[in-house]
Amino acid sequence: MPELLKNRYNYESLHELALRVKAAYPSFREEDFVKAVINETWEALELKARMRQISVNLGRYLPDDYEQAIGILNKVVEGYPEGYNDFAFMYFPDFVEVYGQEERYWDLSMAALEIFTTLSSSEFAVRPFIIKHEERMMRQMAVWAGHGNEHVRRLSSEGCRPQLPWGQALTSFKKDPSPVLGILERLKADPSPYVRKSVANNLNDISKTHPGLVIKTAKDWYGGNEYTDWIVKHGCRTLLKKGNRDVLDIFGFADAGCVKVTGFALEDECVAIGGNLAFSFTVVAKKAARIRLEYGIDYVKANGTQSRKIFQISEITLQENEKRSYTKKHSFAEVSTRNHYPGPHSVTLIVNGTAVGTLDFEVLPIA
Repeated sequence: MPELLKNRYNYESLHELALRVKAAYPSFREEDFVKAVINETWEALELKARMRQISVNLGRYLPDDYEQAIGILNKVVEGYPEGYNDFAFMYFPDFVEVYGQEERYWDLSMAALEIFTTLSSSEFAVRPFIIKHEERMMRQMAVWAGHGNEHVRRLSSEGCRPQLPWGQALTSFKKDPSPVLGILERLKADPSPYVRKSVANNLNDISKTHPGLVIKTAKDWYGGNEYTDWIVKHGCRTLLKKGNRDVLDIFGFADAGCVKVTGFALEDECVAIGGNLAFSFTVVAKKAARIRLEYGIDYVKANGTQSRKIFQISEITLQENEKRSYTKKHSFAEVSTRNHYPGPHSVTLIVNGTAVGTLDFEVLPIA
């Protein structure tokens, strides 16, 4: 399992930061700074709380004058190799969020966020600026959308995602995402995969509150550029999993009646937590068609209710009478993103957004 990002905020990394700051600002009390950050509350803090504790204490031990403090941090950032980028350094833009929101600091803070995002994304730090000064900040995002650096262009999209994970929700954009679409329009054929993924994720956010708007955007964008086509497909993933017929049509997925499904069966009707559920099936095309195959697992939650999660199997094109057989294994291993609970579950086979068969099985406790 990969190391939790919060654990990269430790004595060694903070001591290195302190030494870099001291090199740019000799009066910096590096040992006092590290002790103030790693205090008695440290172990209980999660990622963003640790990030905030670092940025707040940078403010305590840097000069009170914001312009001078930003100048020092700019020198620190310049000390990293060109092109280096690490999300662990988000305390730099967080410093701007904490100390740089006054009107008199606007230009200074915008310049700092632009610099800091090339080292570590400013996606969280821009959000309070959007909330307080939406029109002005979105004009800045539009400028960044044309920047020569892919990290800055990505910021213009990622920072205004209506439902950015771990970020402040942008309530106004959940109500009316049209200002966001103006930014995405500028980035819809961006040469950087890093930027395109952000644009797609932004579209996917919008699809959860304004599916019709995303469907219209997808229809307008699709078919003109391979970069844009990828964005549209990835941005419509939630709608595809919901079996939205309009979206399925955009990508050429026919009605489920174009195929016949046979032999849908479980290898075993019980699976222990930590084991694998195996199932198999065969599809036969009644006519030439493009097919999207998925399955849904209805998981038992802690309160005994069920919740479905959709998983993709494949997307294929079949000729008339062509047959494909599949055997799938679904893991019930414990992972950080999902806890498994014993009880009755089910697996549903889905063809082009339509459920074509459901099988029940039992999840058993770990032996």
